[in-house]
Amino acid sequence: MPQLLLDVNKSAKVLTVSSEIPKRVQSALKNAEESKQFLNQFLEQETHLFSSISSHLLTSQPWMDDLGAKISQIEEIERHLAYLKWISQIEELSDNIQQYLMTSNVPEAASTLVAMTQLDTKLRESSCVHLLGFMRATVKFWHKILKDKLTSDFEEILTQLHWPFIAPPQSQAVGVSRPPSSHELYGNLEMLFCQLLKLQTSDELLTEPEQLPEKYCLPVSPPIILPIQIMLTPLQKRFRYHFRGNRQTNVISKPEWYLAQVLMWIGNHTQFLDEKIQPILDKAGSTVNARLEFSRGLMMLVLEKLASDIPCLLYDDNLFCHLVDEVLLFDRELHSAHSYPGTFANCMHILSEETCFQRWLTVERKFALQKMDSMLSSEAAWVSQYKDISDVDEMKVPDCAETFMTLLLVITDRYKNLPAASRKLQFLELQKDLVDDFRIRLTQVMKEETRAPLGFRYCAILNAVNYVSVVLADWADNVFFLQLQQAALEVLVESNALSKLQLGQLASMESSVFDDMVNLLERLKHDMLARQVDHAFREVKDAAKLYKKERWLSLPSQAEQAAMSLSSSACPFLVTLRDRLLQLGQQLCFSLFKMFWQTLAERLDVYIYQEVILANHFNEGGAAQLQFDMTRNLFPLFSRYCKRPENYFKHVKEACIVLNLNIGSALLLKDVLQTSSGQPPAAAAMNEVGIYKLAQQDVEILLNLRTNWPNLGK
Repeated sequence: MPQLLLDVNKSAKVLTVSSEIPKRVQSALKNAEESKQFLNQFLEQETHLFSSISSHLLTSQPWMDDLGAKISQIEEIERHLAYLKWISQIEELSDNIQQYLMTSNVPEAASTLVAMTQLDTKLRESSCVHLLGFMRATVKFWHKILKDKLTSDFEEILTQLHWPFIAPPQSQAVGVSRPPSSHELYGNLEMLFCQLLKLQTSDELLTEPEQLPEKYCLPVSPPIILPIQIMLTPLQKRFRYHFRGNRQTNVISKPEWYLAQVLMWIGNHTQFLDEKIQPILDKAGSTVNARLEFSRGLMMLVLEKLASDIPCLLYDDNLFCHLVDEVLLFDRELHSAHSYPGTFANCMHILSEETCFQRWLTVERKFALQKMDSMLSSEAAWVSQYKDISDVDEMKVPDCAETFMTLLLVITDRYKNLPAASRKLQFLELQKDLVDDFRIRLTQVMKEETRAPLGFRYCAILNAVNYVSVVLADWADNVFFLQLQQAALEVLVESNALSKLQLGQLASMESSVFDDMVNLLERLKHDMLARQVDHAFREVKDAAKLYKKERWLSLPSQAEQAAMSLSSSACPFLVTLRDRLLQLGQQLCFSLFKMFWQTLAERLDVYIYQEVILANHFNEGGAAQLQFDMTRNLFPLFSRYCKRPENYFKHVKEACIVLNLNIGSALLLKDVLQTSSGQPPAAAAMNEVGIYKLAQQDVEILLNLRTNWPNLGK
């Protein structure tokens, strides 16, 4: 029965759903029909509107054409009006200048010309070429009139001040020191200077500055201000008169003549420029430095002269080298005495030109190599200049090494003011080549002296190698060379010439520009030092043959002798050792001698331990004699050089301790070592008696070398 009711309910639900579906379909169809009708209505409205708009456009097109033509006419008239306004403005300014000049009101005329120049600047981007031409012509016209008038008046004032000052400041009767009546004169000077300063903008607009060819890579700089230009004119005339053409003062082999003349002119006028002209510039709100501006103008004369002279003497080594020397002295004087900035155009820009610079490098290398030849062939090449002054002669530097490093220092001073880092790096490579060449020459001379490695000349060569290495390592921390390292790093990064590790070392300043040279010199130094140690060690070892054969087994005990004395067989080798230490202590510098004696001491320690001690047996007297020879005779030989020389003979010192232990302590130590092999008690027992260097097995061997054990039976 329940199953029958369930089936009836399912049938009722099916009938309900089937009756609802047609109603939904009909509703959807009705909505679609209504949407279609709305769409058709919109399409009809759109067609009507399109037709209306098209008709309106056709009707209004003539009106639009007429309106467009009128707008174009209006725009053209506006342009004409603007054009006429510009012309009117130019003519108005021109008339004003004329009126001011007619009434001798030059300051206002100059100010008006400044306003006209500003208009010219505003019109610079305009396509109205005729307007631009008219503007430029008008500016040029009034600029010339004003400039000529002001220049004439300014020159007259300068003449009254006896400008230029040819004599040194001390002998100048006028110019800087004027009587009180000259107040009006200086007032006129200031007024004219300021008026000329106003013409600066128009002068730059109209005047094309004279420039040297681009190959000299001169830094960009503004033109010399107009009043300073006028002040420079008489000096420029004098310079060109004396140092151009066929004048007797124009001698290509005497560049110092015109360079000294320019320096003298700068010095003669410095006081006047600082005290009279600079306050005028400051008052006018100008940032120009009068003295530097004056120097910059004279410098251009020097640069022009150098640019014309250098090609004529490029291939005469002596003349070219003389020119470079004089130019460098001039440049140094200019910077140090007259504070001329390195960022301004200077002589180093001319010397940096490719052809001239390569020639300079070639000549520098040639003369440096000649200097090296002469210094190494000199009789005093290996003698220290300060050999008689102990405080100064600590490094015992031979003359050739000191002269060579002075040569490198001079080369650095010559090129450090070059404007381009790439040029400095080329000179740095030259210096590194010279260092390598000097190292090779030292090596060649050293090989001639290898038969006498303890001789004076060999030691002098070693001192030279050490000195060059130390100085180059010091230079690595110099700011100048650190800057060159940074420049070299940038070049290598661009060329991908180094690994990431090498680049990282350079960037972190772990390495320096001289690392390769220093490493080669250090290797040579250690090779030479090792050869000296070997030779001295062989001599001492040969002298110790009898000492090795000493009868340590049968020597009398200390109690049987009135006083202990040095073994006769030890005298030869101790005397030889003493003589060699004294000899090299006098010939080697402190740091090298320290390395020498420390290395020799360590080798002697091992030799005596292995060849004398381990090769023999010792009774009580023999052990005591060995200890006396070592502690009272060998060790003191080194006490001049350190406080505790026994620390360099640890094997010998501890072996003597073991051999001289009293019987009870020796037996106890032997028992501990046998019962606690390799254990902490064994190490503690050895430390207790003063043994830290020797291993347990070594101590057991030494105990077995003793013959003075008591007879304990089986």
